[in-house]
Amino acid sequence: MIDHGIALPHYRLHVVPAVVALASPTWQREAWLDPDHFEDLDYTVHVLFDDFCDADNPLPWLGQCLRSEEEVELMARLGAAYGAVQDSVGGAARDEVYLDSPGWSAVVAAAARLAQVLVANDHSALSKLHDAGHRWPLGTEPVMSGTGNQHVDSRP
Repeated sequence: MIDHGIALPHYRLHVVPAVVALASPTWQREAWLDPDHFEDLDYTVHVLFDDFCDADNPLPWLGQCLRSEEEVELMARLGAAYGAVQDSVGGAARDEVYLDSPGWSAVVAAAARLAQVLVANDHSALSKLHDAGHRWPLGTEPVMSGTGNQHVDSRP
């Protein structure tokens, strides 16, 4: 897989949605509190703290699944905000207790800011890939349209 700036883009495919989930109180209540839905707070925390990053210590993930020092700093803020809530409610508390905690708004705010930066940086990387001539789906080539130098992807 080709990517600008990170060695583990497939890890990022887990990190970004987990951050977006933490940034969305509506999603949290609709998905995490639904017993028939596989995703919950525990799943999201494992993605960000154990499996694909370490929000408590994100610096080693720079260049791996985090693209910039700003992402590292914002991930650390998210980790600290979550840690404060976990300390106040206890690690074994149910998802509803976390979501109703007075500190949860700080988690949502930290995740929202990080989500903005992650998505902007991914858009920039995608734009660089496009400018370098990479097209999706793979194997498609740019073709000239009849309107100047605008490009249109040819499709089989």
